[in-house]
Amino acid sequence: MSRPSARTQIFSRLYKNAGMIAPYTPEAPAWTPPALTPAKRVARFVELMEAVRSEVYRVKGDAWVDALRKLMRTRELATLAYGKGTWCGDLLEKSWKEKPHPTDLIPWTRDVEEFRDELFGINAGITTTMGGIAEAAALILWPTPEEPRLLSLVPPVHIALVKAKEIVTSFPEAIKKLDWANKAPTNSLLISGPSKTADIELILQFGVHGPTDLIVFVIE
Repeated sequence: MSRPSARTQIFSRLYKNAGMIAPYTPEAPAWTPPALTPAKRVARFVELMEAVRSEVYRVKGDAWVDALRKLMRTRELATLAYGKGTWCGDLLEKSWKEKPHPTDLIPWTRDVEEFRDELFGINAGITTTMGGIAEAAALILWPTPEEPRLLSLVPPVHIALVKAKEIVTSFPEAIKKLDWANKAPTNSLLISGPSKTADIELILQFGVHGPTDLIVFVIE
């Protein structure tokens, strides 16, 4: 009988002793999401959003429409794309009809392929949200046929509307509140500030691959 090779003997000893030593498992302390009051959630959300160069405005009810009109005029933004048939779009159409404004409203009413070329020439896009996450400074978007994801990703200025009562403390809380265990979206977005990357020599750059500006209206 031939003698086993050195390689075979070594592996044999390793396999034999593998089960003799219990693997080391470090103890992890129990973790629970921080609990914040509604007011502190909003304050934290605003603080962290502004820290990543987002513009945040706190408004009451439908006052966001007048605030938006003023902002669009100040920035001289000529076009604003929106989702037709949404509560946001209905209020915009009503306001522009009652008081004409230099900014042209562009409703999303066509197929992506038909609207694509025009969309890349639009100055700003406005979307609703499903809420916000205070500790992550993130907006939760669930794209729909009325508000496709390109509406928030293509125009250089993204304007988002988030209701204060829909801002939660943490991501686990958002998953539970939105019941994503049973009805998870097929294409959800978490947006935390203008587009940014640190791939270029590890230096944080803004506006490289998406909107250069994120404007958030927190509706209370």
